[in-house]
Amino acid sequence: MAVTESHVVAYRGRVVLVVGAAGFIGRHAARLLEAAGAEVHAVVRPGSAGLVSGRRSATVAAELSHRGAITQIVGALRPAVTFNFAGYGVDPRERDAALATRINDDLVHELAQACGEHADRSWPGQQLVHVGSALEYGTAGGDLHEGTSPSPTTLYGQTKLAGTMALAAAVDAAMLRGTTARLFTVYGPGEHPGRLLPSLIAASRSRSPLALTLGAQLRDFTFVGDVAEGVLRLGCLTDANVGPVNVATGQLESVRRFTERAADVIGLPRDLLRFGEVAMRPEEMHHDNVNIARLVSLSGWTPLTTIEDGVRATLAARPSGDPA
Repeated sequence: MAVTESHVVAYRGRVVLVVGAAGFIGRHAARLLEAAGAEVHAVVRPGSAGLVSGRRSATVAAELSHRGAITQIVGALRPAVTFNFAGYGVDPRERDAALATRINDDLVHELAQACGEHADRSWPGQQLVHVGSALEYGTAGGDLHEGTSPSPTTLYGQTKLAGTMALAAAVDAAMLRGTTARLFTVYGPGEHPGRLLPSLIAASRSRSPLALTLGAQLRDFTFVGDVAEGVLRLGCLTDANVGPVNVATGQLESVRRFTERAADVIGLPRDLLRFGEVAMRPEEMHHDNVNIARLVSLSGWTPLTTIEDGVRATLAARPSGDPA
């Protein structure tokens, strides 16, 4: 991704904290920031591999479940802006309610307090950009815009919404400038092996049939590089009260059609796609069109990577033989 546009150049020389930098989206943002010349401090779980390599950048190991750990880091570094990509509950195996509350909600409270007290005041943009989730909307229907009343039904959606509300309350109290980037179906290099695109890539190599749901559910599929760029653009906004912003393409595609389009690029024969052999999970989100008018209005930008180009970029980013 190019790093010459003004929204990225603005980070040059700035201290930037990326929380959850070892995750799928966080690592893309951390690398983009480093390429732009920021002093990136990538917060990861203890034992995670280093992610940044610049002379002024560093990987910081921290156990985010421990209260006070992130406050110490923010206080020591005094970052211009903090990006919070940490989350618990995306993986269906993550079902610890206390940990979900801690990571998705309490951590945001702590970050808002710490950034409000210790952020570099010379930075004109947002001091905390928190990454939320489409699952905050839950069963809400119709044109999904940021004013839609959320109705989350899952542990993940409920606790992520609580985090979004915590940041909004801190902003309303004039503690800091901050916004929530609500993400939808993100795909690309670095996805968990069990997700759809990595599963398609694995099936293409083994030439094995792939059991799938009927695929009728609609999704806004957004390439991870576009998502990272969109989140960084939000960080440059100077508005005092931005509120949540949908970061998506604004275009719906059925899971089945995404699968077919991706399979064609990968070279996976469609007769190996066994639609309807897997039951859809009860917690899967069903939603209508995602309204991105605020994203376009605030940033002057729209994600433009097509599904075909996103799949090609994913294939190109993977060394031969590596897992997705």
